[in-house]
Amino acid sequence: MTKKAILLTVAGVGIGAIAGYMYYVEIGCLEGTCAITSKPLNSTLYGGVMGGLLFNMFVKSSKK
Repeated sequence: MTKKAILLTVAGVGIGAIAGYMYYVEIGCLEGTCAITSKPLNSTLYGGVMGGLLFNMFVKSSKK
């Protein structure tokens, strides 16, 4: 992976983690029955993974 690809993926993880935490704060599940949104750590990690995957889609692969 190139340096640009790594930076783009890391930015996606950071933005996704912030978005996941904000989702927990604004919408979250109060009863604790929701697997992802019942705890802030779960929402933050899930958002980080999804953000990293989303931003990684925009990385152009090198042709060999």
